[in-house]
Amino acid sequence: MEGLTVLTPALTPWIMPLSLLVLVTLFMVQRLGTAAVGRWFGPVILLWFITLALTGMLQIARQPAILAALNPLRAWDFLFSRGWPVLAAVGAIVLALTGAEALYADLGHFGRRPIQWAWCGLVMPSLALNYLGQGALLMAEPSAIENPFFRMFPGYLLLPAVVLATLAAIIASQAVISGAFSLTRQATQLGFLPRLAVHHTSAHAEGQIYLPAVNNALMLGVLAVMLGFGSSSALAGAYGIAVTLTMLITTVLTWFVVSADRRLPRALTVPVTLGFLAIDALLVAGCAIKFFDGGWFPLAIGGLLLALMSTWSKGHSMLTASLRRDGLALEPFIAALPDEQLPRIDRTAIYPVADCSTVPQALLHNLKHYQVLHSRNVVLTVIFEEQPWVPESERLALEPLGHGFWCARLHYGFMDKPDVPRALAQTTDLMLEPLQTSYFLSRETVVAADDAGMAHSRKRLFAAMLHGAGSAAQYFALPDNAVVELGTRVHL
Repeated sequence: MEGLTVLTPALTPWIMPLSLLVLVTLFMVQRLGTAAVGRWFGPVILLWFITLALTGMLQIARQPAILAALNPLRAWDFLFSRGWPVLAAVGAIVLALTGAEALYADLGHFGRRPIQWAWCGLVMPSLALNYLGQGALLMAEPSAIENPFFRMFPGYLLLPAVVLATLAAIIASQAVISGAFSLTRQATQLGFLPRLAVHHTSAHAEGQIYLPAVNNALMLGVLAVMLGFGSSSALAGAYGIAVTLTMLITTVLTWFVVSADRRLPRALTVPVTLGFLAIDALLVAGCAIKFFDGGWFPLAIGGLLLALMSTWSKGHSMLTASLRRDGLALEPFIAALPDEQLPRIDRTAIYPVADCSTVPQALLHNLKHYQVLHSRNVVLTVIFEEQPWVPESERLALEPLGHGFWCARLHYGFMDKPDVPRALAQTTDLMLEPLQTSYFLSRETVVAADDAGMAHSRKRLFAAMLHGAGSAAQYFALPDNAVVELGTRVHL
């Protein structure tokens, strides 16, 4: 949108309102899914990079001397002839690298070969030609420094260029929003965030999901950032620190992958990792000088997310340990049941719990208030593995406990969609009839106590997060008309 200023300065006051309008519209349509417009993503991005390459080549043809910038010795001289002040230049140069950090995430979605072909065959050449073209333009017209990208377009193509740049930015923003949805769901299933409402927007594509809470939080945060910083140049400091720290963290994580998972020799992994760490550290240092010019913002957001995720993980572990400590062991409880002579009804009760070794609180409530048992009782635990997907053949582990009780363990990957009724229907041992099956959920209400283990303020935060967690019935695809929720208070 900032290209409108180049078109005519009279449009400058409209840049912020139009940008806000585009973003609000983008966030509002997330609930509809991206299937309808997704088919346009590839052609628009292809046209965008071709445009970048062509505009750059036209400027290079006018100033071919810019090709000397391809000589790496020029870059070496530029960096090492300036001493410590080079950090200021590095902080600006790193903006040319932004987006490359997303390649690591894209590898997980598309695989190595498509990323290699797209990057080496289209993206990198187009970007290099465009950056060279901007340099060539500045050699001929130093006054174009105010906005060299849009200055490369002739006047009659400026408006189409603004429209195309806006479309490309919308597609890039859509990728970030979809990535936030996917990462949030994965963090939830790995136990670092509470359950959130997840809506699947496509019956054919598993990855197309919509999380209203994440969408609203992102929208408010992005709008606040836009109004607070006011321009893309003011965001450079914040953006640079966010990107370079992402690269540094990726390098550290890569070390664990290549040394522990792939078991590559240290003689290879140590020098390579140290080399990347040296480059990443230089880029971080170059951007760190912009800390007070907005660089603090991504660090504050990261600190907030770390506090929320660590509080939830720790609090959930303490809650599970408390329920296990104060609860009854399941197998001795089942062994003592025949002596109770309790009446049984010819139905199936399924008790989803975090720990399959203790008696579910909902079962105890049933015995206390109704003095009856179901003929078939399934104590169910859903386990999310630290892998993307779990094969269907390894989904269910069923263990008979006797006296009409079973322990069922369902295994999912952090990218799988949990569907408890569908998974249980695969076994013939239980012979579940949908109209004869009830799901009894235990809903805990945490009361923060002054005991050790976690600060009182963090306990209250965990209690608030637990209270606001999404419905377990919806998250595990349980039928609404077969769910009974029974609450219990836990002092933590």
